[in-house]
Amino acid sequence: MGALTHLDADGAAHMVDVGDKAVTRREAVATGRIVMSPEALAAIRAGAVKKGDVLAVARVAGIMAAKRTSDLIPLCHPLPITRVSLDLTPGDDGITATATVATDGKTGVEMEALTAVSAALLTVYDMAKALDKTMTIGGIRVIEKRGGRSGDWRA
Repeated sequence: MGALTHLDADGAAHMVDVGDKAVTRREAVATGRIVMSPEALAAIRAGAVKKGDVLAVARVAGIMAAKRTSDLIPLCHPLPITRVSLDLTPGDDGITATATVATDGKTGVEMEALTAVSAALLTVYDMAKALDKTMTIGGIRVIEKRGGRSGDWRA
């Protein structure tokens, strides 16, 4: 493990200088899951949630959140995102969100992918909480990244 890049020599937080890094194609994939009751999941699948199409709204929320990551997470660089895709896949006991974010830039998009997944799953919770207040969000993590100085990585 190297030094923490967001701390200066005195231990104070600072934004990392990426000015000397090369612009390269970068991509990150993150995933997470929300577990819920069979009744809530059935209502989402059937499009029977009173607030509307849960999966469509959650997808838009995740895409919007990815584009606003630097406004939400201190010390993140604003990035020219070239693509955000967000898949919301219902399973046996919940919904899995998978976000893929890409840029041509000087730093990676892992935080943008994580933010997209988080916002999408929070939106599912918000829209379906009347049906199940015990939903659980978890397992949010980066599962793949491509490009940049450290190269490609897959969980």
